[in-house]
Parts: sequence; structure tokens; C-alpha cells
Amino acid sequence: MKWFGRYVVVAFLLILSSACGPTLVPAEPSTATPVEGESAATEQAVTPIPDASDATALPVEGETPVPESDALVAAVVNGEPIYLEDYERKLAQFEASLPAQGIDPNSEEGQSKIAWAREYILNVMIEQVLTKQVAIETGLDVSEEELNAYMQDMIAENGGEEAFREKLAAWGETYEDAREEVYLELIGMKMSQQVVEAVPKVAEHVHARHILVETREEAERIHAQLEAGADFAELARAYSADPNTRETGGDLGFFPRGVLTAPQIEEAAFSLQPGQFSDVVESPLGYHIVQVVERDPNREVSPENLRFLQDKALEEWVEGLWAQASVQRFVETGS
Repeated sequence: MKWFGRYVVVAFLLILSSACGPTLVPAEPSTATPVEGESAATEQAVTPIPDASDATALPVEGETPVPESDALVAAVVNGEPIYLEDYERKLAQFEASLPAQGIDPNSEEGQSKIAWAREYILNVMIEQVLTKQVAIETGLDVSEEELNAYMQDMIAENGGEEAFREKLAAWGETYEDAREEVYLELIGMKMSQQVVEAVPKVAEHVHARHILVETREEAERIHAQLEAGADFAELARAYSADPNTRETGGDLGFFPRGVLTAPQIEEAAFSLQPGQFSDVVESPLGYHIVQVVERDPNREVSPENLRFLQDKALEEWVEGLWAQASVQRFVETGS
């Protein structure tokens, strides 16, 4: 989910040109936290699922009739129109921003960015409408006092009423346009905050180890040694293909549900009691044996994992909005 930073109206094109989703941080093992870019297998095993926020899937086209209006629409979202002039204004703002970035809009690079923006901007506008609709349905809204206060802050930070309106005019915006877009921004922020705050800050954790090898045959051989009484940590140091955890006996540290890239490892870990080890577990990384060292039913989620779980909750919430939406598009975005 991409809520553009504060004062989206005044600097919409600048924010669009540099917008990015939430930064997903690695899960925090107790011994060594994987670093982005490392080639180790456990980096993938113990780091969070890659950010999928850019992969905004298009919903199934609905059969909602186009509202009767003289104004042309770019899309209709659960019966609510997104007007073509609003969409085209934002697209024009983005295109006008390119020279300031050293990009000729008519160049191959410029045309590529504009083609990307056609779909991206419309998707953002659709998500804003979807979010507003759900927020209002759940009783969440922005008061006139909140909206007026935000607008006054914007005016003050842009040199007063006259200067603010001049800046809006330069971007092809009216004061009413700005007010509506600020409303959408605020209600989006409120809805996002509600989703984020629902993520528990205390959760069940397991402290686990793993051994990673390339073949099932090798994993079965190591598993037989464990059944014969061999020490798990010693076998991990001797055989594991994971350089991030091999020297520490395969230690993955404490982690809650939902933060491992390979859910097979997580599922195995949470099915075990302290001292137990799993059967051979296959994942896209290879073949694992997992051992649980400790379980903690009420452990505080680390800041890194909490941030990841909150980002994930937002992504899943937005995916749910799209999945249930009836959306009709009336502009060619190249998708």
C-alpha cells in the first residue's frame, strides 16, 4: 500500500516520482541477522517475505453501470466514479516533473516512465476510493475540524493563502481539488493506522535451529544420525549449507509466526516442542531439519519483526480490497 507522504496535493508529482513502499526489514535471529544482498540460504529462510506491494493485481471487471453524468470517467469503483479530468491532471503533473529529474518526456526513458505512471496513478486513485469506502462503512471518517486544520497547515507551510493558491494553480489544481485529495490522504492514513494497530505486539515465539542441505538423501542421512543421538548443533556446524547460521549450530533465534520467507520451516518449528526435531522438510531453498530449542507463548515482537508484520497486514488488507471490488476502467493504461 502506498500512501504518498504529507501534502500530496502540492507535491504530488514529486512524491509520485520517488514513492516507495514500506521498507521490509529482516527478521531478527538471536545470533546473526541476515543482511540484504547476502547469498546465504538462510537469508531467504529467516528474512520476511519479499515486498509484494508493487504487484497490484487488477481486479475482475465488475458490471457496475457507468453513472449518468456529462463528465467522462476514468474508472468506476463499486459504483463511484473517478473522473477522467482528475486522472489526466495527475498524469500531466507527473509528466511535467520529468525534466526536473533530468529526463526528457519524449525520450525512450521518459516514455517508459509515463507508460508506468498511467497504470500506477490510476491504481492509486482506485485504492484511495476503495479505502475511503471501507473506512466510511466501518464508521471511520475525517472531521471538518481535522480537514480544516490540515489545510491551514499546508497553507502556512507554503507561504500563506495567496502563495498556496498560486502553487495549486501552477499544478492545475483548485482549492477544492486540494481539499478532496487531502481528505482522501487523511482517511487513508487513518485506515492504515487502524490496520497497523491491530497487529499484536506480543505473540507466541519459538527459538529454533535448522540444518540446510541440497539433497533429500543427505538430509535423511543427517536425520538418521539425530535419531541415533547425535548433537543437532554439531551436525549443523559440520554439514549445514547455510553460512549465516552454520557456525552457531544452525541457530535461527526467536521468531513469531508470519516472518519467515519459507513457510515450511515456520510450520515445522511451531509444530514441535522444545528438544524435538522435525522430519526432513523441503522448501524452495533445499532440504531442512528443524529443531525447537525453546517456546515462549507471550514474547514481545521485536521492532523489526513488528514492522514487517504491520507491512504485511497492510498489503494483505489492500489485496482484500481489490479482490472484493467491482472496478471498471475506461482508459487505456497499457496493463
